[in-house]
Amino acid sequence: MSGLIALLDDVAAISKVAAASIDDVAGQAAKAGAKAAGAVIDDAAVTPKYVHGFDASREIPIVWKIARGSLFNKLVILLPVALLLSAFAPWAIPPLLMLGGAYLCYEGAHKVAHLFHKTDTHDSEKHTHPDTDGAALEEARVAGAIKTDFILSAEIMTIALSTIPTDDSLLMKAVILALVAVAITVAVYGFVALVVKADDVGVHLAQRRTGAVAALGRGIVKVMPGFMKTLTVVGTAAMIWVGGQIIVHGLEQLGWGAPYHLIHDWADAAAAAVPAAPGVVAWVVTAFCDGVIGLILGLALLPVATKVINPIIGAVMGAFAQLRKKPNANETR
Repeated sequence: MSGLIALLDDVAAISKVAAASIDDVAGQAAKAGAKAAGAVIDDAAVTPKYVHGFDASREIPIVWKIARGSLFNKLVILLPVALLLSAFAPWAIPPLLMLGGAYLCYEGAHKVAHLFHKTDTHDSEKHTHPDTDGAALEEARVAGAIKTDFILSAEIMTIALSTIPTDDSLLMKAVILALVAVAITVAVYGFVALVVKADDVGVHLAQRRTGAVAALGRGIVKVMPGFMKTLTVVGTAAMIWVGGQIIVHGLEQLGWGAPYHLIHDWADAAAAAVPAAPGVVAWVVTAFCDGVIGLILGLALLPVATKVINPIIGAVMGAFAQLRKKPNANETR
């Protein structure tokens, strides 16, 4: 009997440790997901464009294909890379994070600049309007969406990795990153599926029902265009804000903390001036300053990307295309 009681005590102790570990993993995963909010919001804002113009019956299958590609990106490619970085090159995480932050600033600034000046079609926009038809068009849209998702997913996974304590085991990091990957993918593409089908649901309610239900359906149809525009604006703002925040924190980690400390001082001063809501005021000031820095950096990167980076990428891709077109020596014989 005493042995049985001791065994039950051991089981209870192990259960408490397991429960605490589960809580710790869930808490860290939630924190990591919240830190990646900017990239997540932009992912949700961009994806609905890829189903535009298709028959309603193909919308959900296309979203499902993109979601599977996104999950593959995160779990099969990016998660092992993140773990390798964590184990062998943790020093590389801040620079990589800043590189991703600069990309977010560039993407957001490009969208802002496009509002005031009709620039050349962006690569991601070319993916949404390829010169193909039917099944080939669907495959091209899905491939373009998955390529765009890869960049955003890389940023999400890097941000998530940066929030995990360095003393956590490799297994703990893998579990947290996997949980973040699955949760964010389900949340983003579940939300996208709801968005792309909302107008169809509204039309169905308006045509098949009467009274308040029909009015609700008509309201959904009227609201959705404005909602999509708002989502795009929020996604752009989130990209610029998060990108700027990543750059400011990265500079502070690399030894140049002047921007970080200056923004922190301004936020503290504003919070002291509004004692009724100091936390909210401090957050707003910090987010605004991070956003301004992100927008300035993004606008500065526009000519660099247009005149330097894009031509180099185009030349490399063109060279690869020419190599692929060359006939095999055995085939010519």
